[in-house]
Amino acid sequence: MSTQGINQLLGELRAMSSLAAGQAPAVDKTAPEVDFSDVLKSTLEQVNQVQNTSLELQKQFELGEEGVNIQDVMVSMQKASLSFQTMVQARNKLVSAYQEIMNTQV
Repeated sequence: MSTQGINQLLGELRAMSSLAAGQAPAVDKTAPEVDFSDVLKSTLEQVNQVQNTSLELQKQFELGEEGVNIQDVMVSMQKASLSFQTMVQARNKLVSAYQEIMNTQV
């Protein structure tokens, strides 16, 4: 995942936090504008690519192709599992934050 997207998101969260505290938000002019949907799409594509790579290695191992060993297959399966679990946890945090914002009384 791109650290640029994470830095952009953190900057926006800090600006919202200072705005909620009644302070003027600090504007960072050096950070390029990044669309959240692009960052999310890119992250989903990376997770999908890791899972597809894992599935391909599994198929190659099952077919007995040369150069594919069980260690590589297991490592790729763990990478796919971890990336998916990370994505699910990030989604859960985003949904929780959205629900909290929607429940905030103005």
